[in-house]
Amino acid sequence: MKQLQLVTGLIAIAGVSLIPTVAHAQDALPCSLTDTNGNVIDLGELCGLEKPATRGLQVPIKRREANIPVVDVTFNGTKTFEMLFDTGASGIAITPQMATALGVKPEARGISETAGGRVEIALGRVNSVAAGGVEARDLVVSINEFLDIGLLGQNFFGSYDVTIKENVIEFSPR
Repeated sequence: MKQLQLVTGLIAIAGVSLIPTVAHAQDALPCSLTDTNGNVIDLGELCGLEKPATRGLQVPIKRREANIPVVDVTFNGTKTFEMLFDTGASGIAITPQMATALGVKPEARGISETAGGRVEIALGRVNSVAAGGVEARDLVVSINEFLDIGLLGQNFFGSYDVTIKENVIEFSPR
């Protein structure tokens, strides 16, 4: 009887070791698994690891206008302007005064769909836009003469998951 239990135990152990695994370690996340659907599961907190430096990027909210956060945004690494963090804007819109200060010249014309209707706008280009540790390069911006303050839109933060909190906006890479 003991031999039968021993053989059964060995078969059970061998069977477990012969089953192919469906989870694989990831280089980008040192403590993670990939499930059978290809989804990466971050196990960093379970392994006692701190979150990578690319997470937890934040930009302080200076104030709100019509309940829309206003943040500082730096263009071309040199000039900083207050802008509305507009989750409904597809792109970055700057004022003519901002364009002048940045030396942005109109390269083309376009149509912008606004809450007030369609307006014709000039389009220019900036070398870089940065806020809260996030930076994007070589972006097209609209120059909108109808704005009093610039809009920071999706072409800047669209590759991040964004959480708007009371005093900060958090960016998490997707």
